[in-house]
Amino acid sequence: MEGILASRAALIFLVANLAISIYAFSNENFLRWGLLNTRAVLKQQEYHRILVSGFLHADPMHLFFNMITLFFFGPTVESIMGSQGFFLVYLGALVGGNLFALWRNRNDGNYSALGASGAISGILFTFCLFAPFAMILVLVVPVPAILYAFLFVAVSIYGMGRANNVIAHDAHLGGAVIGLIIAILVQPSLLPHFLQQLGGILG
Repeated sequence: MEGILASRAALIFLVANLAISIYAFSNENFLRWGLLNTRAVLKQQEYHRILVSGFLHADPMHLFFNMITLFFFGPTVESIMGSQGFFLVYLGALVGGNLFALWRNRNDGNYSALGASGAISGILFTFCLFAPFAMILVLVVPVPAILYAFLFVAVSIYGMGRANNVIAHDAHLGGAVIGLIIAILVQPSLLPHFLQQLGGILG
């Protein structure tokens, strides 16, 4: 608890997600107004959806899994990047992931998505850049962060190729890649640090 309370940027995003999502659970008009939808954004130029949709969630469980991930990994990433750097990675991954999803689904006017998963993916992958061999619990099974990252990319690419998939794998993947790029641009030392750790393991 002390970690998140001491992390200004991570705490702001956590509280914003909770407040906006909980409000939207009981206000369908607000949810529809903020939902990421290709027709609304690309045809009707409702660009606010690119940002607002990243603070909306489908249900309490969806919100819980994203926020518990932010709770555990956000403070570490913010301690590495600083609050300003964290803001850039989080918002860049959120917007970048949604833009990638819009581009991927530009010919499907019915495509809709919501959730902080693109931003959370950017934070997770930034964590992997800093600590690639830290253990992450995936369905109560501990795996190295770098293995989780590779599995995440593989599942996202597979999911992107499936029709009628309700999970926004393209936003996940886009957010992860954009988050990594921004993290390296903000703090270039992260890349040699990652390569050094990788080289140490590989010998």
